Amino acid sequence: MKILSFLCALLLVVLHGAAGFALPPSPFVRCGYRGTFCTPGRCPLGNAYLGVCGLRHSCCKW
Repeated sequence: MKILSFLCALLLVVLHGAAGFALPPSPFVRCGYRGTFCTPGRCPLGNAYLGVCGLRHSCCKW
């Protein structure tokens, strides 16, 4: 009986940990921190492109 309660508790912990992965990852980059900014269209000259931060917006670095 002790092993059955241990297995039930283990199953509960495993299922609880897997709940955080229910949503697919976002295709957008988190932007607006540490010298990054989100701008419509392409990045201005002299700034590095990091990825997409919104619909038709680019995430750029100073």
